[in-house]
Amino acid sequence: MIETSRCPPLFSDRTLFPAFVIDKLGAHPSDFPETFCKILGTGRMNHHRQAAGVLLTLLFRESTVVGKGEFVFQLIKRSSCVPQPGDLSFPGGMLHPVLDRLLRLFLIFYPSGILRGKARAYAHRPQSCSFRIITLFLANALRESWEEIRLFPNRVRFLGPLPSYRLTLFRRTIFPLAGFVEVPDMPRLSREVEKIVEIPLSAFFQNDHFGCIQIEAPDPSGRSSLQYPCLIHTDADGIEEVLWGATFHIIVGFLGILMDYRIPEWMNGRMVRKKLQIDYITGKPDSRTATEDLFLDRNHP
Repeated sequence: MIETSRCPPLFSDRTLFPAFVIDKLGAHPSDFPETFCKILGTGRMNHHRQAAGVLLTLLFRESTVVGKGEFVFQLIKRSSCVPQPGDLSFPGGMLHPVLDRLLRLFLIFYPSGILRGKARAYAHRPQSCSFRIITLFLANALRESWEEIRLFPNRVRFLGPLPSYRLTLFRRTIFPLAGFVEVPDMPRLSREVEKIVEIPLSAFFQNDHFGCIQIEAPDPSGRSSLQYPCLIHTDADGIEEVLWGATFHIIVGFLGILMDYRIPEWMNGRMVRKKLQIDYITGKPDSRTATEDLFLDRNHP
């Protein structure tokens, strides 16, 4: 197991780290084809699931020290206009069955450099539909990233797909794809985004950053709270942000593919309390509380 108190030096190498990620993700079998086929199958039943592409966004931030710098995850903080307000997530959203298929064609035939080299070659899996589905969700994630933060697609280098992540509460499956923003720019936020939060990869190798988030809300079954692991990040301005749920687990899974990474013991860390409001699931007030469903599935989020 990787010692979480020490970040590997490779994680600060702007040239070698993206190539390392491409090889590691390329050697990891993608579950996109099988998972997406299952989702399409649910359309014949009453409990239809949704599919959403998200972009695990990596940026390299230079240090004030010449020749130094580090990679960061660029996350969005969801605004009060959307479900899960206040949560941190990667840019992304629901698959558009027509538009994203058209954008996929533009993506694979336009010489933009997004899909190139080993990452493109790895995406051509032995399965006949693998490349088609991976590029479909890449187009989906890039479109949503443009809509949410005006991230220009031609500034992103595709690194590879990650394992899909299933949400029970939202009847949604997330299809994450890693991308390196080679030319960062000032984001322009949509109404769905409150602000941008950048968390260094090195934060996941500092034990004291991990804690326990306690989700609190009334529940008919008698349980009043659930506990999950989280990462507590304090930015340069002293503002504290808590990363938990699906995005937290996608990052941990990403690091697990790169190396034998495990999060440290989090139950003994600092506890953070979060009270869910009625609009947490729907994004608008509703007569049904969010946690009526949340407490039915302890594997969420």
